[in-house]
Amino acid sequence: MIGLQEVRPARTDLSRVPYLPGLDGLRALAVVAVMVYHANHAWLGGGFLGVEVFFVISGYLITLLLIGEYEKSGHIELRQFWLRRFRRLLPALFVMLGALAVYMALFHQRPEGQTRGDFIAGIFYGSNWYQIAVGQGYTAAEAFAPLRHLWSLAVEEQFYLLWPLIMVLILRRGVARLPRIGLWLFCVSVTIAVVTAVLYVGGDISVQCSPDAMHGYWDIAGRCVSANETLYLGTFSRAGGLMLGAAFAMVWRPAAILRGPLRSKGHHLDVLAGAGVALLALLMWGLSLTERGESFGIRFDPLLFRGGFFLTGLATVFIIAAATHQGAATGNLLGNPVFKWIGTRSYGLYLYHWPVYQIIREMAGTALSVGEFVLAMVITVPITEASYRFIETPIRKGQLSRLLRNTTDSPVTDPAGRRNLAIVAASVGLLVGTATISFALADNVCVGDVACSIAEQTATQTTPEPAPSTTAATIPGTPTTVAPTSTTIDPASLPPMAFGESVMLGAVAALERGGFQVDAAENRQGTQLATLLAERRAAGTLASVVVIQIGTNGDVSQDSFDAIMASLPPELTPTVVFLTVLAPGVGWIEDNNALIRALPTTYPNVTVADWATVAASVELCEDGTHIACNGSTPAQTYANMIFDAIGRPELKPATTSPADTTADGAADVSTGT
Repeated sequence: MIGLQEVRPARTDLSRVPYLPGLDGLRALAVVAVMVYHANHAWLGGGFLGVEVFFVISGYLITLLLIGEYEKSGHIELRQFWLRRFRRLLPALFVMLGALAVYMALFHQRPEGQTRGDFIAGIFYGSNWYQIAVGQGYTAAEAFAPLRHLWSLAVEEQFYLLWPLIMVLILRRGVARLPRIGLWLFCVSVTIAVVTAVLYVGGDISVQCSPDAMHGYWDIAGRCVSANETLYLGTFSRAGGLMLGAAFAMVWRPAAILRGPLRSKGHHLDVLAGAGVALLALLMWGLSLTERGESFGIRFDPLLFRGGFFLTGLATVFIIAAATHQGAATGNLLGNPVFKWIGTRSYGLYLYHWPVYQIIREMAGTALSVGEFVLAMVITVPITEASYRFIETPIRKGQLSRLLRNTTDSPVTDPAGRRNLAIVAASVGLLVGTATISFALADNVCVGDVACSIAEQTATQTTPEPAPSTTAATIPGTPTTVAPTSTTIDPASLPPMAFGESVMLGAVAALERGGFQVDAAENRQGTQLATLLAERRAAGTLASVVVIQIGTNGDVSQDSFDAIMASLPPELTPTVVFLTVLAPGVGWIEDNNALIRALPTTYPNVTVADWATVAASVELCEDGTHIACNGSTPAQTYANMIFDAIGRPELKPATTSPADTTADGAADVSTGT
């Protein structure tokens, strides 16, 4: 057995940062927790706290490396530091973005205009602030959001850019002052936790802000910004874990610890690590990000924002203390081969798993089944391993250029090697170039609750007023907006009107053949529809027959339904038909349908058409929600149900050309609801 005196490092070796397999094991636990949470929130409600564990580890290791470099050479090579970070992070990110862009261009074109901003923000590591600006946080309802997970990588990369500059200033004041500065950084972390707790907004919060629903939102330069989403995604509010890790690095250097009185306290640290693991498990099991509001909307977990993040950071520090101590068993336990393999590939697992999840389920927020989760892992793990072996490791170690030279210069492989390499490079370039052009030419589509709300308000305010008419021209196959015509028009003289979401978009052509005017929009919320109907009523352009489908994208409160019905009084709109909604695995659907089915008891002019039940008789799109797939039968069934509800005869499917089928059907596959 090696004595403690024998493992003491020399003073000249104090700056060395050894490989710490225990930290890879801790990374493994963190990334698995995140992947389980992303698959199904019910499995591990606080699994997202694994991201906070990553933040603390990053703060610790990066600070430790900077201190070590300064002690060894007397300065910090900033360009080399940033180059190492870029070589470690950017190649896999760009591969993921390129592969995803090619997939969408070939198989999933509809969301290109909606995700273009996500790609740009991802390239420049600004995803968290982009999501805050457009209202596209983790609680937002988007049909296809394949890059939402990049917010945490953006926070870390912003830290990598700024923290070395701050460390240069700190280290110039002398290494001896580091423990005191570490105490100050700990106080900074506490301050961030306190400010987060103060700024947190409790209670029920509408999923979308409006002039009468500003609780939980800040008005910044005329834009609604979710307070709690900003606290969750913001760089400054999430810097607490990074600062906690940095503070610990200034007082806990693995090589230096072995020279002090703590060198023989490994077993005590194992107990501390056990407490940290227990605390992490308790937090991940007991906390959540959001839950249904008691009356409407959503409610953010107060315990998370009032100490949850800070406690997660402390628990992580407890584990790091033992995992980095040579005399503790924690490092060996966490550094076992399985955890080590997962931990060394944790970046790739995090990077690739979310897009794979989205491709499988197509709608953000939809829970994966056990079978779908297994399928996702079968896809993600090989991709991650290939990325690690052939992209991340060669580039990080500077081996890629040597590999290319060996491939192209070897007498054995030349000219075949050169030809094969040229073919591969040309093929990849062609695919990525085509995808880039496809994204550049895609129609602009609003993103997130904030941007879509602004777009809708702008469209309403700028709609030109045509000459008075009893009917409005429509373009077959496209959603139409009923423009104000005259406040004296008899509602009974106007054709029936249908207002809905992207589900209804799939039936526009069938409804228009039945004489309807249709106003359907992706990602429409209940508060948006209430505002739209109020404006139509004020303009006198609502018909006596109105059909509504709302509630697929988020909670619709009783107040929102009441606001909708305030614009549809029985004397002016004697026939109002509400459709129930359908979206498998989405939490708010059941409660929204309960409110919809109860409307006739309060409003005598309301009847309910139960689309959630009727839909079982047709084959929907793969997401189990939309009707623009599998030929014209789903859309025709949807339209005929509405015709039955208002007493009109059903229509037979229209005879359409292949071009018409594509325009009215395939183009709407997997759009947002």
